[in-house]
Amino acid sequence: MEVKYLLLCIWGLQTISTSLAYIEGLYCGLENCYDVLDVDRDATKGDISKAYRRLARKWHPDMHKSSKAKEKATLQFQKIANAYEILTDEEQRKDYDHMLDNPDEFYSVYYRYYRRRYAPKVDVRIVIAVTLTVISVVQYLGQMSNYNAAIRYLIQQPKYRMRAMEIAKTEGLLQTDKKKQRGKSKEEIKEEEEAVLKKVLTEKMDIRGGYSKPDPYSVLWVQLILSPYNILMYILWWGKWIWRFTIKKEEYGEEEKLYLIKSYLKKYSGLTNVQWESLEDHQREDFLNRELWILEKFQEWKKIQDEEAKAKLAESARYKSYRRFMKNHGVGQMTFGPE
Repeated sequence: MEVKYLLLCIWGLQTISTSLAYIEGLYCGLENCYDVLDVDRDATKGDISKAYRRLARKWHPDMHKSSKAKEKATLQFQKIANAYEILTDEEQRKDYDHMLDNPDEFYSVYYRYYRRRYAPKVDVRIVIAVTLTVISVVQYLGQMSNYNAAIRYLIQQPKYRMRAMEIAKTEGLLQTDKKKQRGKSKEEIKEEEEAVLKKVLTEKMDIRGGYSKPDPYSVLWVQLILSPYNILMYILWWGKWIWRFTIKKEEYGEEEKLYLIKSYLKKYSGLTNVQWESLEDHQREDFLNRELWILEKFQEWKKIQDEEAKAKLAESARYKSYRRFMKNHGVGQMTFGPE
């Protein structure tokens, strides 16, 4: 009697343990995926495919005529298709078998299921590559758009247009012989002239800053590819700088002086690389003449510049109006409106 009671308890515990392995809404729900396809847990992928085709022919909705039978067949066909999808996917089958063997790991089962279900199907590396490519293309097209806008602006300005016209005539790029222009309409002649002027400006004009000619080496993809090389070159450059100017105490050359001035402007004035590139040569010459690579002289010059800017701002009528507004009605002021 005691042996029978013990066996009954063991059977009951096994039944409870097995039932806990089936969770509503996960995998095949409260049914066993292997039982749905009528296969063993040791079944191969080929065995599962054979069982699926056999059951699919039996339970396909088109094989049943009455609406009630068709409805029942549709539900059963969906179960079969779901079980087939789970058991033919190696990763899902592995997670499902883990759930059957470890029914007590309730939260772990949920995590594994939804992680697999909602994880991106596309390789993350492909997503990153496509994203970088899109950013690089947009970046390059933006540079090209700015550059073309600058060229169009220069063509419309009389000063640059006349200069480009002179260069085109000197180099024989413009057709001035009226005999050769016969048979062409005014629009065609004008289009040819505009194309020549644009070509001259593109080749001769030194446009700097945010409207400079697009540089393929500045786009994100190329920068990432060249980053190991750039890092190595920076380390070598920095080591050379320390050796020459810290250890050997050499005097700065023009390039080094401009580098120091640029770094001071970036640190104390917020100057960007684009703004630095857009500076005229005479401005850089002025920086060198003032010896602004020396920090004390730069700070003194910066103080004078700030004082001059404040004086100009104080004389501005718009700034005075703004100050009056902030004093009378600005933040923190309370006034009563007209009754």
